[in-house]
Amino acid sequence: MIDHDIAHIARVMHVSLRGDFGGPILPATYWRKRLTALVDSGQLSTAQLDKVDSLLLQLDRLASTPLPEWERFAPAPTSRFERAAPVKKVKSA
Repeated sequence: MIDHDIAHIARVMHVSLRGDFGGPILPATYWRKRLTALVDSGQLSTAQLDKVDSLLLQLDRLASTPLPEWERFAPAPTSRFERAAPVKKVKSA
């Protein structure tokens, strides 16, 4: 089970942090909680602890790295469509 959790986090953490035009899918705080919960369980082997430590270092690097150029200039997410002004009816002659 622990190996599965570590493998899952290693596979999806980077993609989740980069997200899409709306921002990260899951923030760094979420991944940090997941990783520290694994460490706090006290059930990690030395190899598992090394991998989690490596993932925490990756997380620090990813969280402090600025977004790529194309993501920084992406349009900001917009709110829902606003209603247009009512159309004035023209009286026929």
